[in-house]
Amino acid sequence: MPIKVAVNGYGTIGKRVADAVARQPDLRLVGVSKSRPNYEAEIARSKGYPLFVAGSGTTAAFESAGLNVAGSVSDLVRAADIVIDCAPESVGRENAKLYGSAGVPAVFQGGEKSDVAEVSFSALANFEAARGKKRVRVVSCNTTGLARSVAVLRSGFGVDHWEATLVRRAADPAESERGPINGILPSFKIPSHHGPDVRTIFPDLSITTTALVVPTTLMHVHVNHVRLSKPPASIQAVLERFRATPRFHVFREWEGVDGTPQVMEYARDRATGARADMMENVLWEHGMRLEGPDLYFFQAIHQESIVVPENIDAVRAMLGGRESAAASIEMTDRNLGIPRPGA
Repeated sequence: MPIKVAVNGYGTIGKRVADAVARQPDLRLVGVSKSRPNYEAEIARSKGYPLFVAGSGTTAAFESAGLNVAGSVSDLVRAADIVIDCAPESVGRENAKLYGSAGVPAVFQGGEKSDVAEVSFSALANFEAARGKKRVRVVSCNTTGLARSVAVLRSGFGVDHWEATLVRRAADPAESERGPINGILPSFKIPSHHGPDVRTIFPDLSITTTALVVPTTLMHVHVNHVRLSKPPASIQAVLERFRATPRFHVFREWEGVDGTPQVMEYARDRATGARADMMENVLWEHGMRLEGPDLYFFQAIHQESIVVPENIDAVRAMLGGRESAAASIEMTDRNLGIPRPGA
């Protein structure tokens, strides 16, 4: 029988997670929640997703907009085997009380503090750690990107120390109320919160991160300097390991991808699903250099979608059979249209 999944929150991440759940043959989407009627609620209705009222929302408000609702978020939770919480930052902690009282396992997002869950999760890094857990937190977009790369480099070459500067987008494309409009804003908290968050997955990793915000909506970019414990003889060995790993896309120099605008245009042209998302870590072969034990490389992270496949794998780790991490990742990616390594 398919695992019955509720998605509580149908915004930037929630709507993508709901679509991803609907495309997995071993999962069944039982509904999504919204706190107010808007175009996203109308899209959910048009896709046939049962709509439930969350937060301070009212049935009357939805019905006045011509949107029928199936019940409250409490009804949604009771109908599910597991909830994927995609509520706004910090709301998930409050929602955890509802899930606990209903006895329903839950997956949380990286906007919540790590202690909301029993384990922080990245499928390539610690799939087995989520096995059978009741509360799992999929780490944020930036932490997911870092954790994937750490998993690749630690297993292949060892890591003595990792330094990363995160060039962060100021807003998602639909967030017209956010900025900055004309400026670069350093984060004066050093280290930034991303390094400590990576250590919720790799507790013994030596990592320091800094961050700044720039006026773009497309993607984040990480500037990485990694001191390897067992450096390879050439950069080709590093490139081969990244290319052989799911959820990485390495552009070649001749492809003419100069930065994030071309990356997202590539995603639109590739059109793996209903949205032109880029769920892989994006690397450039000409943006990677090895000098002795020191590896330098850029990676780009699509903040709207990179955590989506991780949410699917978290559900399988928690409630699925005995699928391995590799089997779950392969199934998730195939159904989401994420190309296989080497394809």
